[in-house]
Amino acid sequence: MRSIGHVDDLDTAKKMLAMAFREIERLNKRISNLTRQLAAARGKAQSDELQLELSHLREQLGAFQRQVFGDSSEKRRREDEGQDEPEKKPQRGHGPRKQPHLKTQDVVHVLPEGARECPACGEQMVAIEGLTEDSEVIAAISRAFWALTSKRQKYRCRCNGAMRVAPGPYKAIEGGRYSLDFAVHVAVDKYADALPLERQVRIMKRCGLLVDSQTLWDQLDALAKLLEPSYLALREYIIGADVIGADETWWRLMQKKANKKWYAWGLTTHDACWYKLTDSRSARLASEVLDGFRGTVLCDGYKAYETVAAECPKMKLAHCWAHVRRKFVEAEPNYPVACAEALDMIGALFQIESGLPNADKLDGEAKSEALELRSRQRERCARPLLEKLKAWALTQRGLPKSGLRKAIDYMLQRWKGLCAFIDDPHVAIHNNQTERALRGMVLGRKNHYGSRSHRGTEVAAIMYSMVESAKLCGVNPHEYLFKAAVAAIESPGSALLPNSLA
Repeated sequence: MRSIGHVDDLDTAKKMLAMAFREIERLNKRISNLTRQLAAARGKAQSDELQLELSHLREQLGAFQRQVFGDSSEKRRREDEGQDEPEKKPQRGHGPRKQPHLKTQDVVHVLPEGARECPACGEQMVAIEGLTEDSEVIAAISRAFWALTSKRQKYRCRCNGAMRVAPGPYKAIEGGRYSLDFAVHVAVDKYADALPLERQVRIMKRCGLLVDSQTLWDQLDALAKLLEPSYLALREYIIGADVIGADETWWRLMQKKANKKWYAWGLTTHDACWYKLTDSRSARLASEVLDGFRGTVLCDGYKAYETVAAECPKMKLAHCWAHVRRKFVEAEPNYPVACAEALDMIGALFQIESGLPNADKLDGEAKSEALELRSRQRERCARPLLEKLKAWALTQRGLPKSGLRKAIDYMLQRWKGLCAFIDDPHVAIHNNQTERALRGMVLGRKNHYGSRSHRGTEVAAIMYSMVESAKLCGVNPHEYLFKAAVAAIESPGSALLPNSLA
């Protein structure tokens, strides 16, 4: 069910509210009836059974109310929530922010001829050479499209034995009308800034360019063919790493007869990511995505990864503590005391990690020292916490199928993978980087809904891989896509990785 906060139509919101109140009223009546039965119950077995059902109904009611009325968040509720917030001092302005990447230009403003008369003597004032009152102004210059006439100069030898023509501008479609830079602009607008092609068409029309979405798609399709070698090189680069992150999210393939639910698989390292769109989320496809990898996969508790690891002895699994924490946060409203104990211990694990240097951003001896420090701190501080957390979990007696029991079972069933970061300093405590790398696809899915063809899924996988990898390396996506395409034009089959531009 969608949250009411995401519904724009008032009538629809009213209907959803009415349904919500009816469901809440039904659950409240059911709880009241069960409470009376519990009070009148005779015998321990019957009482325990009623208590279990009451607990399930309260959790169901709480989850339903959060789904309808609450915001989507993993933040824990404050103990003093509802109390008056302490009065905060008004924020002061942060001042002008430096803009080291903007182009600069001096603009001289002069007095009009009629305003140069001196108010004291009536004579004309003259400019003081070299003396101006300066201030910085940030100006917006609208995007412009030009119809350039490309005139390629011809050259001949006096002996008439040879003739050459100067090279023209790069184009995604050889002999086409649109420049390579134009195709890259379309790709970045769609896959980095989530602008659907039809929206781009309207923006271009306001700028004077008349074009249709099919033309823009043709440019994307041609550009993707040029970028495919770099896309494949990204996968080889990631597969060659010792530790990678893996995650997946759903995607939509829109067809004439019916929409199909596809899935986007993502593999990441600290400076690259690679995506593949498939028609299912099966273990067979997980095996295809991870084919050739021999190392540690940092992932959530999805069963397909365990199946693949079982078939490949050289592959290990490390599990994500952020997912474990999420389970306890979801159960905390109904089990505040027990969940608070678990969340405090998990929070302490994250606190230890926050004080350690990021080895991925270091090289050589500095990186080795950072890894050694991480290994020592984890062994000295994190391992005792893990032993304490496991001992706590084994003493809990949560009701079967309750939120607390599910959170504890999720953690204990993946305990070996959750402890992998202790033995390997290259392994992160969480897989948040991979989840963040998938946000671009999720945002695109919400804006242009998915792909319209099988080729569309291939182009989306290529473009998102290139754009998100550029972001991880701190490289401008437009610069990376353009240079990778130029490399493929000048030398077909050439690949370019974004970390080579960083």
